[in-house]
Amino acid sequence: MAPIVKLLHFALFLIALTGVAKAADIKAGRQLASAQCRTCHGLDGIAQIPVAPHLAGESEIYLQTQLKAFRSGKRQSEMMSVVAKNLRDDDIVNVAAWYAAIEITAEMPE
Repeated sequence: MAPIVKLLHFALFLIALTGVAKAADIKAGRQLASAQCRTCHGLDGIAQIPVAPHLAGESEIYLQTQLKAFRSGKRQSEMMSVVAKNLRDDDIVNVAAWYAAIEITAEMPE
């Protein structure tokens, strides 16, 4: 077996082992966003308050990483640390998939 094929097999094994390959439920992510995230980040991912970032179209991996960091205490925020502490891994995967799936466009100024 070629070294690159072995490397790919190993990478797939690691992904499966860590659960990263778990399929997201975007509808469940929308429900969670509607219930817990929309006040600050908007259901559409466009922030509703000045201190909250826009989430629409953000990388799914980035969103998952940040939510897990808030949940573990590695990253601190008065609001997000409270919200994230009760999120299950499935919740994080689903809500990250919801916000990542929102398509955004940008217009350059002339």
